[in-house]
Amino acid sequence: MIIGREKEIALLRGLLEEDQSQFVAVYGRRRVGKTFLIRESYNYNFTFQHTGIYAAPLKEQLAEFYQSLKSAGCTASTLPTTWSEAFHLLELFIDSMKPDSGKKVIFIDEMPWMDTHKSGFVRSLDHFWNSWATSRRDIVLIVCGSATSWIINNVIMNYGGLHNRLTNQVYLEPFSLRECREYCLSRRLHYTDNQILEAYMVMGGIPYYWSFLKRGESVAQNIDRMFFKEKGELSLEFKALYSSLFKRPDTHIQIVTALATRKMGMLRDDMLTATKLTDNKTFSTALLELEQCGFIRKYLPIGAKRKNAVYQLMDNYTLFYFDFIKENHNGDEHFWTSSIDTPLHHSWAGRAFERVCLQHLQQIKAALGFSAVISSAHSWVYRPQKNAEEGTKGAQIDLLIDRNDKTINLCEMKYSSAPYVITEEEDLRIRNRRAMFIRATSTRKTVLVTLITTYGLAAGGYSGDIPCQVTMKDLFK
Repeated sequence: MIIGREKEIALLRGLLEEDQSQFVAVYGRRRVGKTFLIRESYNYNFTFQHTGIYAAPLKEQLAEFYQSLKSAGCTASTLPTTWSEAFHLLELFIDSMKPDSGKKVIFIDEMPWMDTHKSGFVRSLDHFWNSWATSRRDIVLIVCGSATSWIINNVIMNYGGLHNRLTNQVYLEPFSLRECREYCLSRRLHYTDNQILEAYMVMGGIPYYWSFLKRGESVAQNIDRMFFKEKGELSLEFKALYSSLFKRPDTHIQIVTALATRKMGMLRDDMLTATKLTDNKTFSTALLELEQCGFIRKYLPIGAKRKNAVYQLMDNYTLFYFDFIKENHNGDEHFWTSSIDTPLHHSWAGRAFERVCLQHLQQIKAALGFSAVISSAHSWVYRPQKNAEEGTKGAQIDLLIDRNDKTINLCEMKYSSAPYVITEEEDLRIRNRRAMFIRATSTRKTVLVTLITTYGLAAGGYSGDIPCQVTMKDLFK
């Protein structure tokens, strides 16, 4: 049973009703459920389907493509030696079918792996689509791959023969908290929203990771088994993840390693200094690919110029890896269970909750009642000038939502296991931060302090002075 993905399923099934041939690319990071989505959408019925082989040479790729043709019913007896010949065999196979046999759905999975060095694969795909598929009305060609950057550069943003040839594209995002809750219900895992939130802060919304959760084990026990036990299902995921997405992942890994040390992110120049990489096309390409795959986000601090864009690591699993898995030198198989309610766990949970909030901006906007208002998310850091008065402190705001209705939500994100208590000291800090932001930016917009918490604010005290509140319950909508 497939969870969520209603819009994507409707789009893919709708292709069968079109009166022209359709070419769609489905892309997204490794393990997000692309193949499962496509198979479920078409009830596993394909005229032809094939999956590329990781790190295989051209000869092996062609031999496997030929076997896929044979499995589909092709009677050709000659093994292709080029991609041009391989696609021609596919054309002949489809041409041999009755004209009134309905739509012919062709599904090619892990296509980036098929594009080996000097194989001419993209050129042959271009010819297959432009000279043959578009001359018919009954072809639905679906291509897919975890190497998001390859799909974008060679299919979506192709400036050769495939330029503007796609009729649709589907970027499959990780599950939201709501979809993870639905998944847990379907598996009868019986987790509370807070437990689901904790699992999300570790794994993000990657369905493959969630598939390893076992009924009868707590979330903490599951995390120990999957990540910290010797030969755990995801104990070696980091290297496999980046190696499968990028042909030369060393630069990508150096970048995320540097970004993992800075919660709010880094400027491009700061990353170059930290990684000691050269400022060249390789570095720029790696940055872009990490952004395209959803591992990092690029944003402008409010009021900053484009050249001062900040890059921030957003992948939950990658950050969890650097915070805990990589540093688990003593091989403690019960590391996570023994860390619950320790200062180490509380510190991590605070940072991870902020990241989950950034990943659920639409839910936050809906809870605050301005989904229809154009807005943008920013951060803000204030550092006192050298000539500032003695004792002047800096300030940092992780999330500002700048709205077109002349309003800014200044968001404070707080993770706690009970309703959050705003002390007198905390109230004063929030007030000073708001005043400092208004003074430093000279904004004329209304600035609303907004508290995003797990269980809301504790009654009484200073909670009545907070005009806007969002809770964990809102993030699950």
